Amino acid sequence: MRRTVVACSVLALLIFAGLISAQSRKAVPQKSSQIERGKYLVENVGMCQDCHSPRNERGEYIKERWLHGAPVLFKPSADIPWAPLAPPLAGLVGYTDEQAMKFLTTGVNSTGGHPRPPMPEYRLNRDDAAAVIAYLRSLPPPKNPRETAATGE
Repeated sequence: MRRTVVACSVLALLIFAGLISAQSRKAVPQKSSQIERGKYLVENVGMCQDCHSPRNERGEYIKERWLHGAPVLFKPSADIPWAPLAPPLAGLVGYTDEQAMKFLTTGVNSTGGHPRPPMPEYRLNRDDAAAVIAYLRSLPPPKNPRETAATGE
């Protein structure tokens, strides 16, 4: 009798562990799909790499420094406020998830201001903003974000 109870308990624990393990495996693709959605939004809709990724002498992106910040390579024809440097986005260094969410959904940055052109004031919905944040957090940040943005290196 005692063996039967122990065997049933062990069997129940194994089934429970299997259910938890199966749920964990299901959660990973969901997170992965959120990162993929964010990658699509960053790279194909926002085209963030155009300003935030440095290029080599042939004009090709330097993949090892993807979204690590770079000098903005174009200027306005009129004298307007302008950001000459695009800061690093990879890793979202200097932003909490809440600050990044506010910026992407309202256009208000972490200091309460608005970005200078050429950066647009995005008004993403919360799901898209969360996907962008997940993707940017998944990227390795530059070793020295301030230097990277200033020099493009």
